[in-house]
Amino acid sequence: MSEPDIDFSLKETSPNLGGGRVSGSEKLTSSFDLVEQLHFLYVKMVRAKGLPPSPCNPFVEVKVGNYEGTTKSLENNPDPEWNQVFAFAKDRIQAVTVEITVRNKESSTNDKVVGKLRFDIPDIPSRVPPDSPLAPQWYSLEDENGSKGERGELMLAIWMGTQADEVFPDAWHSDAASVDGESIANTRSKVYISPRLWYLRINIIQAQDLVPMNNKRIPQVYVKAMLGNMALRSRFSPDKSLNPTWNEDLMFVAAEPFDDPLMLSVVDKLSDNKEEVLGSCSIHLSKVEKRLMPIPIEANWYNLEQSVQDNRNNKEVRFASRLHLRVCLDGGYHVLDESIYYSSDFRATSKFLWPPAIGVLELGILNASGLLPMKSKNGRGTTDAYCVAKYGPKWVRTRTIVNSFAPKWNEQYTWDVYDPYTVITIGVFDNCHLQGGSNAVDSQDRRIGKVRIRLSTLNADRIYTLSYPLIVLEPNGVKKTGEIQLSVRFTCSSTWNLLQSYTQPLFPQMHYLLPLSVYQIESLRHQATHTLSSRLRRAEPPLQNEVVEYMLDVGSNVWSLRRGRANLERLLAAFNLLVEAWKWFDQIRKWKNPISTMAVHFLYSMLILFPDMILPLVFLMCVVHGASQYRKRPRHPPHMDTKLTLVESVQSDDFDEEFDTFPTSKNVKVLKKRYDRLRSIAGRMMTIIGDLATQAERLNSMLSWRDPRATSLFMAFCLIACIAFYLVPWRLFALGFGFFGMRHPRFRISIPSMPQNFFKRLPARTDSMI
Repeated sequence: MSEPDIDFSLKETSPNLGGGRVSGSEKLTSSFDLVEQLHFLYVKMVRAKGLPPSPCNPFVEVKVGNYEGTTKSLENNPDPEWNQVFAFAKDRIQAVTVEITVRNKESSTNDKVVGKLRFDIPDIPSRVPPDSPLAPQWYSLEDENGSKGERGELMLAIWMGTQADEVFPDAWHSDAASVDGESIANTRSKVYISPRLWYLRINIIQAQDLVPMNNKRIPQVYVKAMLGNMALRSRFSPDKSLNPTWNEDLMFVAAEPFDDPLMLSVVDKLSDNKEEVLGSCSIHLSKVEKRLMPIPIEANWYNLEQSVQDNRNNKEVRFASRLHLRVCLDGGYHVLDESIYYSSDFRATSKFLWPPAIGVLELGILNASGLLPMKSKNGRGTTDAYCVAKYGPKWVRTRTIVNSFAPKWNEQYTWDVYDPYTVITIGVFDNCHLQGGSNAVDSQDRRIGKVRIRLSTLNADRIYTLSYPLIVLEPNGVKKTGEIQLSVRFTCSSTWNLLQSYTQPLFPQMHYLLPLSVYQIESLRHQATHTLSSRLRRAEPPLQNEVVEYMLDVGSNVWSLRRGRANLERLLAAFNLLVEAWKWFDQIRKWKNPISTMAVHFLYSMLILFPDMILPLVFLMCVVHGASQYRKRPRHPPHMDTKLTLVESVQSDDFDEEFDTFPTSKNVKVLKKRYDRLRSIAGRMMTIIGDLATQAERLNSMLSWRDPRATSLFMAFCLIACIAFYLVPWRLFALGFGFFGMRHPRFRISIPSMPQNFFKRLPARTDSMI
C-alpha cells in the first residue's frame, strides 16, 4: 500500500531552456534549445612526438582540481597517438589551472614524469557550435621547474564548450570519474537503430519420396522450422503415407541483415521420446522473394538431404526426398514489437509503403530529482542513473550520472513523425554494469520508472516543460522513486498530412487484406522482442535485455486482478454519459423542475412535428457541447494515473499475484486461496452472463410458441398495432408515447408496467439447465 501523502501528480516547470532564449510559445527550432546549457572544459589529447626513448610506455594524465583522467598507455611507442577527449563539468571545477602530465608507465606504484603543461582556466577560449572545431596545437613539454628541454611535444586542443559539442557523447566525463577500465563505455550516451524486421512466411504444402528407417510402419511426420534459436513446428500430416501434405503456414520474425539461414526438417515421430529426421534443407533468406501485397508466390521444390549408413557395403547412401514450399518475406506488414496501445510506429516494413512525414518530435531530457538509492556501494546507498527513450526504430540512451540522486543530463534528441497516434516512451534505469556490476545481484539494470507521452495530445509548435513522477510497481505495492523533468515539442511540417492521417487506416493494408490471428500476433510479438533484445545487446554500450523488455512492455498481457478491476471501472466510466442522460430524463419525468419539464415537452413536440430537424439538432448539440468543454480542456498531456489503475487501493495479495512467475512458484496454500477467490469472481460473472442469456431467450420465445398463451397474446397485440399504425399517423403515437413517459408523478404508480410484467413471464431455457 502506498503512503497517502505521496504526490503522484504532474507538475509544470520553468527551466532555463537554451540559455534563456526559448519560451513556451517559441516556434522556430534550433539545436539544443529544449535543454539547459551545461558548460564543460574539454581537453582533446591527440598525439605526442619526440618523447625520450626506451623504455617508452607513455600515457597522459589530465588533472583539474580533484578530478583526474588518464589516457591508455601505449607500450614502446615514442610517437603515441590517443585521440581521446576529456570533459570536466564547469560547475564542479574548483581549480584555476589545468595540469597535463605525460608519464611513462613503469610500475603500478611509480610512473616516471616525462613532462608537464599548465593552462590557466580563465584564459581558455570558448567554442559554441556551429563554430568549427578548434585546431589542435603542438606544445613543448616542461620539466618540474618549468624549463623546456628535450622532453618532446604534445598535440592537444583545449576549450570551453557545451553539451552541443560533437565530441560530447564519446568524451570521458568527470561525472564518471570513479569508473575506469572497460566500464567507461557503459556510461556514454548513444543512439541505437533497431534492425528492420520482416515477417517470414513459410507455406508448407507437401513432401515426396520420404524414406523412413522402418518401411513396415506408417510414418507420423511433421515439419520443424528453425531460424536462429527460434523453432516452430507444423501439425502432424493427416496423410499417413510417404507423400504427406500439410498446406500450413509458419511465420517467423527475421531481422536484417539476414545472418541465420532457415532450417527445415521433416521429422517422423516414432514414440513419445523418440523421433527420426527424414531429411532437412537450408534456405538463405537473402534469396527469398519479398512481397508488398498478398499476391500469390510461386511454390518451389527443395531437396531434403539425409545420410544413411549401408552396413552391408560399408558405404554412405544419400537420399534426396523433396519438400514443396512457398517462402516469402512479407514487407507489407508492420512488425509488432510493442503493445498496440503504446506503439510508437505503425509503418510497414518496406519503405515503399511509408506515408509522408507529418512533423518532427523533439525531446529534451533535463534532469531527475529525489531518486531513491537503488543499490549499496561501500556501505551506503547510491544510484547511477541513465535514461532510455524509444520512438519508432530509434532508441537513445543518455550518459550515466554516477552516484547522484539528482542527475542532470540535459540531452536533446529528435525523431521524424509519421502518425500522431503514437507514443514515445522514456525509461529511467540504474546502471548496474559499472564496478561490481558483474555480481549476481547487480547483473541487471534496475527500473526506476517510465513515462509515456502520446503525440496526439500535444499541441503543435508548443514547448511542454513538465516534471513527471517516476512510478514502479513492486510485490509490496506502488512506489514513487523520484521525478524526471522533460521538455517536449511536436513541430508540424504539413497540416494537411497531419489531418489526413486521421482518416487513414492505423495499420498497413496487408493487415486487413491478409489478417493475422490473435495467436499469431502474440507469437510474432514475442519473437520480435526477443530478436530486438539480442541485437541491441550486441551494441556498445549494450542495451540490456531487461531494459528492452521494460521499454516494450513485455508481459503487459499477464493476468492481473487489479488491471481487470481497473478496466471494468474504465468501461463503466465510458458509459457514464448514458447514465447521466438517464438521470436527467428521470428528473424531467418526475417533474423536479416544472419549467424544464414543460420546455422538454415543447421541444419534443417540435421534433415530432418537424422530424427533419432531428439530425441537424443532434449534430448542433454536439458542436455546442464541444465548444462548452473547450475551457475545460486538459492543459498537459496525460500521465500514468495511480487512481485510475487502482494501485493505491488494492491489497498486497493482489500485487503478490501480479508479480508471480509463470508457471507459479507459490505453495499450495496460497494457490488454494487464489483459486477460491477466482471461483467467487467467476461465479458472479456466470450469474451476470446467465441473466443476459435469459433476457435474450425471452425475446426469442415471443414467437416460438414455447408458451402458447404468451405467443397468442403477443400475436394479437401485433395485429392490433398493425391496424392502429396503419390508420393513425405515427406522429400522434410518438407524441402520446413521449407525453405518457413524462407524465406527472400524480398519475404514476410504483408497480411494474404491463409490458414489463408480460416480458418477465416469458419462458427461458433456464429450466433446461442442470
